Amino acid sequence: MSEGEVFHEKQRLELCAIHALNNVLQERVFTKETADDICKRLAPQCVVNPHRSVLGTGNYDVNVIMAALQSRELAAVWWDKRRTVQSLCVSKVQGFILNVPSRVSLGIVSLPLRRRHWLAVRQVNGQYYNLDSKLKSPVCIGGEAELRSFLSEQLSQDVAEMLLVVRREVEEDGSWLNSDNSKK
Repeated sequence: MSEGEVFHEKQRLELCAIHALNNVLQERVFTKETADDICKRLAPQCVVNPHRSVLGTGNYDVNVIMAALQSRELAAVWWDKRRTVQSLCVSKVQGFILNVPSRVSLGIVSLPLRRRHWLAVRQVNGQYYNLDSKLKSPVCIGGEAELRSFLSEQLSQDVAEMLLVVRREVEEDGSWLNSDNSKK
């Protein structure tokens, strides 16, 4: 599959969580409106919702991502960075959503600030792609070995985190972890 055939939403406002969800699912499923509805369900009594930006521009937290995936019969498994990515059973993982530090820019001017940014990684036709919404187009990472290197590099940043997007039964049986590394 060529990079042109890989679904890839580009960054708009502070909607990187929505873009990461849609990119990992490889279709436009979630919108700002659906994410805002999830926020209201998560905190129905709050005047200022803690799961999104007070400005209404997005900046959704991990709870919104997890609830969105659950609505699709999927689960988000938090990756413990003390483990090596070699212990990951990638064949059981539908995709990855990473939260990484990102530079802030206004147009072409890069500011000396860093914020958190959600990005997706997914396999499409045997190749893994970096589907970061800040990229102009998807970037092919390569096969499983290159994926593990990419994930290790991303997770080496102190504040980077990773969620595994898996089917619910994979979450429940723990098969996202290689059997020789699981706690049985």
